[in-house]
Amino acid sequence: MAGVLHSSARTTPRIRAELQASKESSRSLTAQYGLNPKTVAKWRKRTVTTDAPMELTPGSTVLTPAEEATVVEFRRRTLLPLDDIFGCLRDTIPHLSRSALHRCLQRHTISRLPAAETAQTRKRFQTYEIGYVHIDSCELRHAEGKLVMFLTIDRASKFT
Repeated sequence: MAGVLHSSARTTPRIRAELQASKESSRSLTAQYGLNPKTVAKWRKRTVTTDAPMELTPGSTVLTPAEEATVVEFRRRTLLPLDDIFGCLRDTIPHLSRSALHRCLQRHTISRLPAAETAQTRKRFQTYEIGYVHIDSCELRHAEGKLVMFLTIDRASKFT
């Protein structure tokens, strides 16, 4: 046998060649081999006896090439996690879903952040006494303008 058959194959390359070379009617071949009429018609129409490849087409069915390039470049420049990228690009690409974003990042082999950057950003807090409060502020820009976010963390209880 020339190739490996898929698990649901009811025909072999030899049977497929016989179907292609036969001058009998499709109905008689269906009864003779115990196949579905559609299977007989499919193999009589083809010129080869190998299975057609079942691979998905590369690229996205949701994103255009320009949108996909935007997503990839945004990830490479910001190194943000998936949910943060999704939040930032949701307004720019309205039909973007979280799963489509994840598939796009996987296709371009950037779905995981590099180990050096993740280890560097995840530092443990020092031990502090009760009552030590840390305050951060951050400016968030979006389509409707900008917001200022304040974050307060009690370092002892980790209450935010």
